[in-house]
Amino acid sequence: QVQLVESGGGSAQAGGSLRLSCTASGITFNKYCLGWFRQSPEKEREGVARITDVAVTSYADSVKGRFTISRDNAKKTLYLEMSSLKPEDTAMYYCAARPMWYGTCNTGVTFSYWGQGTQVTVSS
Repeated sequence: QVQLVESGGGSAQAGGSLRLSCTASGITFNKYCLGWFRQSPEKEREGVARITDVAVTSYADSVKGRFTISRDNAKKTLYLEMSSLKPEDTAMYYCAARPMWYGTCNTGVTFSYWGQGTQVTVSS
């Protein structure tokens, strides 16, 4: 049974920082493309960042330079370090996993497994 469990969400002031974690079980973690997504009631789901099996990263323009995605394969954990937070970063954040052998690793393709989400709220 595959599980992705996010943690680390919460409230922060604008300009502050938060770190999200996503711990996986039931998958060969180091063979997966991993991504962070977010969704708020007013917006469609947005791909925030992704990281390949060899730690190549990419980011949405809206978070570039402020967020950092990373992975620890030994701990089967994905991270999202968020700094210089803005009120528009307020959303439910989800981690997701997609096998690298599917051939494409970016946030525009279908991911196989999803976490339950963790809420991030940024106040001005």
